[in-house]
Amino acid sequence: MNQASIETGSALAIAPFATTLAKNKISLTRDKTTTLQINIGFLCNQNCRHCHVEAGPKSDKIMDAQTADAVADFAEAGGFSTADITGGAPEMNPNLSHLIEKLAPSVSKIIVRSNLTAISNGKWDGLMEIFQEHKVTITASLPSLNKSQTDAQRGSGVYEKSLAVLKKLNGEGYGIEGTGLELNFVSNPAGAFLPPSQASLETRFRSDLKRKFGIKFNNLYTFANAPLGRFETWLKDSGAYGKYMDRLVREFNPCSVGGLMCRYLVSISWEGYLYDCDFNLACDLPLAGRKIHVSEMTGPPAPGSPIVVGDHCYTCCAGAGFT
Repeated sequence: MNQASIETGSALAIAPFATTLAKNKISLTRDKTTTLQINIGFLCNQNCRHCHVEAGPKSDKIMDAQTADAVADFAEAGGFSTADITGGAPEMNPNLSHLIEKLAPSVSKIIVRSNLTAISNGKWDGLMEIFQEHKVTITASLPSLNKSQTDAQRGSGVYEKSLAVLKKLNGEGYGIEGTGLELNFVSNPAGAFLPPSQASLETRFRSDLKRKFGIKFNNLYTFANAPLGRFETWLKDSGAYGKYMDRLVREFNPCSVGGLMCRYLVSISWEGYLYDCDFNLACDLPLAGRKIHVSEMTGPPAPGSPIVVGDHCYTCCAGAGFT
């Protein structure tokens, strides 16, 4: 039995993640922080079943222009090489273009995480000009090549709308060799299981999308769903929570810890507070255990700083680890 699982009668108790690290003689601390991840709000046009921040169309949690300016100032002062903008659907924040313009002089790479359908309507043209001008990388969610699985996770009609947007992105140069416009995919399971091999899934996506639809892309990354937010609720309602957590624990891979994203990035909430990652943000587990606003920071967290952990951290250490 894995060291993180402890039998208690007929039930299986999960050892705290911190205990598992200690048993494996692992100290989870920061390396040099190079990526600034910015959650600019939970407003989204989808209500995805797996969403750890419970984003949706009715959310009023949106980063304002003043906070965006403070974030951009922090990016400049902190010497970050990458800005990773997420949500919700970042495209629905009216300050996204302003934030990109402010970040561009300070960082060498800007990523916008897109659900694709949020840019399927009137926002397209203005955003696309800014994306192209600053060579913004689009990291798009496409959980499956199966229409029914994608729509079950993300909503009816999402699969077809996503394909239409991907064709349009290719037409604008995204995902096309030699343009410098990078289009990547992230794919996560539709149910209570871990993703398949990243390399094999990328090969299948590349082959099927090109053959069936003529769609091209640069890279594909897989990740497991964290048992937080709506996904946690769904797991518990379906009776799958215990088995899913046990699977994460049994798949704990100590070799994955060195490459964890929390060692190299710092996450900022829509209100401007700092966290070790977006999952800790969802749990309200702030950086260093206290609420620190970005306006208080003169630079990134120091190498060697401890990272706040919780049992959801098993997700990032299961199998081959978390991208």
